[in-house]
Amino acid sequence: MGDEPKDRQPDAGAAGEPPAGAAPSAAGTPVKPAPPPPPPKAAPPAPVPLDNALVQRYRARFGEAVREAVEDRKQAILLVERERLEEIARYTRDEEKFNLLSDLTAVDWPRREKRFDVILNFYSFAHNSRLRLKVHAAEGESVATVSGIWPTANWLEREVYDMFGIPFAGHPDLKRILLPEEWQGFPLRKDYDILKQDEAWVRENLGIQSGQ
Repeated sequence: MGDEPKDRQPDAGAAGEPPAGAAPSAAGTPVKPAPPPPPPKAAPPAPVPLDNALVQRYRARFGEAVREAVEDRKQAILLVERERLEEIARYTRDEEKFNLLSDLTAVDWPRREKRFDVILNFYSFAHNSRLRLKVHAAEGESVATVSGIWPTANWLEREVYDMFGIPFAGHPDLKRILLPEEWQGFPLRKDYDILKQDEAWVRENLGIQSGQ
């Protein structure tokens, strides 16, 4: 009969079937395809040599003790002789007016002969500018304390000593600040076995066996 409904084909998904191209989930519900991965981030620009008025003043005062001067992210970075750090640091505060030591830290490059960078970051309220001083130190070489120039360096140097084992000559109270004095090793060195830790200390003081 003309008025009788014709047989209709079931709609895709009407009986729980996924549409073409979509993978069904365990429950029969279509699973959204994963979004594409984000594009890789561009590498930051490499530091560039710097010879501005600030660098020229340092070189006029300290000569070859300023080993290198570069700019990175609009910040001047001076690599200076380790043996003259205290003298250069005092000049930095008194003459260049970098009166805030915002951070003092280190980086370990174990394949390099002088494996450590000791890094001092400064800010000048007078000039609204930042400066970084950096020295290289080999295993066992000490770096002069600047705690007599910026008292905040006291604990920062202790942390570097604690984590890297770098001694600071002239520090008034050089000892560990985060770990117990009897702890073996320096956790931020790149050759430190972080899974092993100091098994003897952990076992004796915390009652934890290795691997627990």
